[in-house]
Amino acid sequence: MHSAAHRHFVLHKPFGYLSQFVSQDAREARKKRFLGELHDFPAGTMAVGRLDEDSEGLLLLTTDGRVSEQIRNGGVEKEYYAQVDGLITAEAVAQLQLGVEIGLREVKYQTNDCRARRLDAAPALPPRARPIRDERHGPTSWVSITLTEGKFRQVRKMTAAVGFPTLRLVRVRIGGLWLDGLAPGEVREVADFGLLG
Repeated sequence: MHSAAHRHFVLHKPFGYLSQFVSQDAREARKKRFLGELHDFPAGTMAVGRLDEDSEGLLLLTTDGRVSEQIRNGGVEKEYYAQVDGLITAEAVAQLQLGVEIGLREVKYQTNDCRARRLDAAPALPPRARPIRDERHGPTSWVSITLTEGKFRQVRKMTAAVGFPTLRLVRVRIGGLWLDGLAPGEVREVADFGLLG
């Protein structure tokens, strides 16, 4: 099939949704929320990478498997804003950049190629569907983490490894595509993902 026939979408995945369209498990289908509820996507649409159920933010979708593979394996940067428990220290940020050891299915993995910086103020993001918690439970802070890899729950495992568990995680950028202007649940069709370089 010629690539012109393929369709591409950007989505602001809301908190509480799985990065899949339907479930084959009837019990799960009754209890969980899926991307197919947000838009009438064409047959064959796939998510490029995933965000776990508790994470939010930019998700790319395409009907073109080759494009999906290029993005997943092409060293494309993904930037996340993580709200963490406590006031993250300069030492913890430096440790994130140097790499930390995380567990992946009973195997230890050393992270690499990470840029991290503390955000001076909370980013301008829409409120989450379910509030995080209130200030009575102690302070929180925000950190930007940019990766080219994408292991299972990697950002959450990384912040926990340096002593600052993630409370909220939002992917704000993939390559040159930003979340800016997309409301939670909003889907926008694009001609291509040409800004990913």
